[in-house]
Amino acid sequence: CLLIICSDKSNAPTLQLPESAEPRANGKRPTGNRTNPSNPAAPLLPMTDPDFVKGNVGGVYDDRECSCPREFYQRGEINTSLFFEDCVRSIDFVLAYRINAHEPTELENTEKRRVFEANLISQGLEVESSQKDQIWFVKIHAPLEVLRRYAEILKLRMPMKEIPGMSVVNRSTKSVFSSLKHVFQFFLRNIYVDEEIFPKRAHRFTAIYSRDKEYLFDIRQDCFFTTAVRSRIVEFILDRQRFPAKNQHDMAFGIERLIAEGVYSAAYPLHDGEITETGTMRALLYKHWASVPKWYRYQPLDDIKEYFGVKIGLYFAWLGYYTYMLLLASIVGVICFLYSWFSLKNYVPVKDICQSGNTNITMCPLCDWCNFWDLKETCNYAKVTYLIDNPSTVFFAVFMSFWATLFLELWKRYSAEITHRWDLTGFDVHEEHPRPQYLARLEHIPPTRVDYVTNIKEPTAPFWRMKLPATVFSFSVVLLLIALAFVALLAVVVYRMSMLAALKVGASPMTTSSAIVLATASAAFVNLCLLYILNYMYNHLAEYLTELEMWRTQTQFDDSLTLKIYLLQFVNYYASIFYIAFFKGKFVGHPGEYNKLFDYRQEECSSGGCLTELCIQLAIIMVGKQAFNTILEVYLPMFWRKVLAIQVGLSRLFNNTPNPDKAKDERWMRDFKLLDWGARGLFPEYLEMVLQYGFVTIFVAAFPLAPFFALLNNILEMRLDAKKLLTHHKRPVSQRVRDIGVWYRILDCIGKLSVITNGFIIAFTSDMIPRLVYRHYVNKQGTLDGYLNFTLSEFKVIDSPTLYSLAGDLSNITTCRYTDFRLPPSSPEKYTLSSMFYIILACRLGFVVVFENFVALVMILVRWCIPDMSVELRDQIRREVYVTNEIIIDQEAHRARFERAKRSSSVLQTPVDQDMDAASIQEPNAKFINIEKLLTENLTQIEMDAIIHGENPITGISGADCLDEVHKKLSD
Repeated sequence: CLLIICSDKSNAPTLQLPESAEPRANGKRPTGNRTNPSNPAAPLLPMTDPDFVKGNVGGVYDDRECSCPREFYQRGEINTSLFFEDCVRSIDFVLAYRINAHEPTELENTEKRRVFEANLISQGLEVESSQKDQIWFVKIHAPLEVLRRYAEILKLRMPMKEIPGMSVVNRSTKSVFSSLKHVFQFFLRNIYVDEEIFPKRAHRFTAIYSRDKEYLFDIRQDCFFTTAVRSRIVEFILDRQRFPAKNQHDMAFGIERLIAEGVYSAAYPLHDGEITETGTMRALLYKHWASVPKWYRYQPLDDIKEYFGVKIGLYFAWLGYYTYMLLLASIVGVICFLYSWFSLKNYVPVKDICQSGNTNITMCPLCDWCNFWDLKETCNYAKVTYLIDNPSTVFFAVFMSFWATLFLELWKRYSAEITHRWDLTGFDVHEEHPRPQYLARLEHIPPTRVDYVTNIKEPTAPFWRMKLPATVFSFSVVLLLIALAFVALLAVVVYRMSMLAALKVGASPMTTSSAIVLATASAAFVNLCLLYILNYMYNHLAEYLTELEMWRTQTQFDDSLTLKIYLLQFVNYYASIFYIAFFKGKFVGHPGEYNKLFDYRQEECSSGGCLTELCIQLAIIMVGKQAFNTILEVYLPMFWRKVLAIQVGLSRLFNNTPNPDKAKDERWMRDFKLLDWGARGLFPEYLEMVLQYGFVTIFVAAFPLAPFFALLNNILEMRLDAKKLLTHHKRPVSQRVRDIGVWYRILDCIGKLSVITNGFIIAFTSDMIPRLVYRHYVNKQGTLDGYLNFTLSEFKVIDSPTLYSLAGDLSNITTCRYTDFRLPPSSPEKYTLSSMFYIILACRLGFVVVFENFVALVMILVRWCIPDMSVELRDQIRREVYVTNEIIIDQEAHRARFERAKRSSSVLQTPVDQDMDAASIQEPNAKFINIEKLLTENLTQIEMDAIIHGENPITGISGADCLDEVHKKLSD
């Protein structure tokens, strides 16, 4: 690292750095040389040097701190507000607080801060205080020794020393279309990530850090401990330090508790600069990633991961891939919709309804207060129904089931590549340390259980006394909240029935078609408002219930919380849609003998079924929710920043004119004005997308344009999320995760559920099966002529006193029609279900069986054809693990021989042995360079083992004699 000499002038915000042609630690070169993003390794010193093992080189160890904020910089100057006053020690974390006006409270807070900061210092952290605008800032720096100690405690995987010539195992894995990439390079270069702006990062070998094996790691490398690793280690320390509290409260520890009690106002790592500050990664991401005009470009995922951490990087990787896959579904959905639009004019039932000659079809009233109505009033309604319920509906439902399976399988394959590239392959959630809240509640219980992964003794929550009662209570409350969601659904149904009656019976009654559409749309908006009210309550209760369940790690806690909230959200959002799809109009009875509930008639569907109402409900909830969330994501952070400005007394933020002193504000002061991201900041983002995935797949048969609207929303959502994260929020602390967690299992369950729901929607909600039966069983010509009359049953008005009173003096209304398959009034068994009803029912059930088995077969075939990991990636991981283990074994052997030789100095070595040892010291990596060359050959595992584990002092590679024979075979 460069030693930075700080200027005495306090008004100098930046320092000039000498230009260097050396490559950066992250594999990047300075701005002046971006044509070749590769990172050739420098020659390595002998790993067996005892001085290096002790932490010294040549007896003098360079213990100066790396200027880690320069890790992402590609510029010639650096902001001094990212460092302590000596301009050498970087600011890894910042704590901010204000003086409380209430003196007794402030005295108590001061004591808590004093003890807490003293505990931080006792852990080896260095602190420095500053004041700005009546706000005190405690800047925290983690020295190298603290980083080394806690990197070992947290079992962090750190990059090993680079080995010259290791090019084969560093190649990137092949994607599905990589073989055709060069053909479309001219067209795709404006879509892929611009490597001139975001150069490719070199892949490094990693191993779990250990101070005993520190010779494997180049800790002298510039920013070996990156800003993300530093902030993660400091947060781990902050979360576990105690402070004084009354009655020795178990929860008197951790920075989160202090912030909740008002002792501190905020705790956060620093951004690397402003979004307008040239050369910073924040500005680069804001300009080329968070910009909506750049929507067509791939995301720079590696740079996102380096700046925000694995968890956020993985979310944007998943969101980008989901949006990419939606493109195919959107194209097919639009094609199906256009087909229905152009074929509408030839659909016979619509012609029969809309032609003027059918004015004599009088329909029975839809409610007890409604009048008789003419079927021709539903002409527009029938046209809309056909746009949804047409021959392409079945094809699109089958396609979307295939698409859902394809998406999940290809995501697993793509996720495996990302997991390997970001070095998450060997990560185990059981390596996580227990949550501080978990340990605090078990503080009175002695540690008895030894964790089988970490080998650390931990207390265990008593099952009968703590876990079981909490689980039962949590389950009961969840059931109560689900029942509350059904009560809200009942309220919406009553509102819709009342609105329909009001529109039909009022002073100026509407046509039946307009009344149905307006009542359905208004009820959907009311339902949407109730959803947001219930969701707010659900989120808070779910978090409280999950805290009671005593989960050990943060990952387990997040997974349990995710399942609870998604279950509640699922019932909340989808209950009304399931009701319309599968229950509305199915059990109403017939005129003269309606099945009543609380002395009220049930809702009925129109003559074309409930599919159009289902489409309206689905479209309003889905599109309305997405539009409202987009507005909230744009304006809500701005609103809360204004509120924060009032709370901290920074009224100048309301001034829209530029502040002349703003450029001189320290970085920690600017970041304090931003909003906290929070440990579960990604939860609402994932939840929104997974709910959208449910709308796209579960009910796609009723709304073929759902993928198209989802695609438009996600294109905007991706860039707005990025802009919100970069502009309005403090920099999140890096979190390490293995995958998207429980969300994948939820997506898989949604995909399986979508097969069932789409099959039943097509069979029982749409008119596809009755049309097929009529064409192939009733009508000998195979057309739909007369199909409208086939679907309507007749009722004699005089058989019902209610209908007779509604008819009044209109003696010309003697019969009315209703949608059902029942015997006519002239039959001895009038108004009972006809044989045609049972034929159609049998066909519906048969279609469900055939549809679901066919789709299940296709899904199994897709899963079988697409492995979770490509062959190239699997071989590459095996080779990298093999070579990494060989490096560790060989260096341990070198170290042991050197130490043994040092202790046994009286034992003389032969000249040959001395030459071999000298050669190994001069180039300790020669063996592994030769191993890497072996990897270029197509060798079997037996041949590889024979080569590696033999002995040959000439080449330095084991088994060289066998290698000669292999080369001979290859040449033949």
